[in-house]
Amino acid sequence: MKDVLKEITRLREERDWSEYELAKNSGLSQSTISTWYSKNQMPTIPTLDKVCKGLGITLSQFFAEGDDAISLTSEQKEMLDNWSALTPQQQKVIMELLRSM
Repeated sequence: MKDVLKEITRLREERDWSEYELAKNSGLSQSTISTWYSKNQMPTIPTLDKVCKGLGITLSQFFAEGDDAISLTSEQKEMLDNWSALTPQQQKVIMELLRSM
């Protein structure tokens, strides 16, 4: 079984994100994330889903192991980091551009 808090930390650090940046991108408070670590608590599935969306992955990708685990290139990671910094309107414009290609 995967250690959820270690995996969140790994994914966050892969992106060079602080807990604050993870909270901002996930729509959670930083105190919520800090509490998980200080009290060694597991996030609920709905909360973990928000974390995954903030990280640009699905819950199934989060829990995937071995051959099912995804690995991103540095360019893909950079793209996800940049995507997370966009406003919803900017994301919509980018998606429309991608779909038109």
